[in-house]
Amino acid sequence: MKIVSLVPSITEALFDLGLTENEVVGRTKFCIHPQDKIKNVPIIGGTKNINIEKIKALQPDLILANKEENVKDQVEALMDDHKVMVTNIDTIEDNYYLLKNLGKLFGKEDRAQLFNLKIYDVLNQAKLESPVKAAYLIWKNPYMTIGSDTFIHRILSEIGFENIFKDKTRYPQITTENLVEADVIMLSSEPFPFKEKHIEELQVFYPDKKIMIVDGEAFSWYGTHIAKCENYFKELLTEIHSMQQG
Repeated sequence: MKIVSLVPSITEALFDLGLTENEVVGRTKFCIHPQDKIKNVPIIGGTKNINIEKIKALQPDLILANKEENVKDQVEALMDDHKVMVTNIDTIEDNYYLLKNLGKLFGKEDRAQLFNLKIYDVLNQAKLESPVKAAYLIWKNPYMTIGSDTFIHRILSEIGFENIFKDKTRYPQITTENLVEADVIMLSSEPFPFKEKHIEELQVFYPDKKIMIVDGEAFSWYGTHIAKCENYFKELLTEIHSMQQG
């Protein structure tokens, strides 16, 4: 079966489940894991601006898309000629069924189940002793955060953070004043590439708050990625724990 993946985390999951470059025949430029495998897979554009002609030329049997990451019109244009599976992942349970379904589809049920068990294990191991109020920023100019109906929110909650914007939905715009309740302000490494200088900018407003860069992939990449984040989450929570002691 020839597959085109329009979703970075799903591309990673396909290879983790044991598919090869002969099966995954197209990917976006943001599909960057696993590096040794994806370098041989043709790029068909970005997640929001796919090259439909390039995809058609690859003659895929299946195209994997995502409701949030891809553009509806572009995905619908592909449906005229191809079988397209559109995913929508907001919860840990959604992710469980994504892997289960991919496993079933490609005859990799056992590997899919191993990843699912590992993900639950990682999230169960990584737990703050008491809730920490957090603001998780994904964008700058304007600042944008995450509401309670997002995958990032679920991961934050699972490991013991309380999202101060949990009464919001999707990705609301906020101002620096809105961050006042947070014990910790997390600046995600993606989609906006927050750096140390951005910590300094916010520290002007909140000199006493913990402001840190966090790995955006660990919080937003569904599929198999969380199974590999055990050490990252442990280190993150150790850092937060020492902040609480301090």
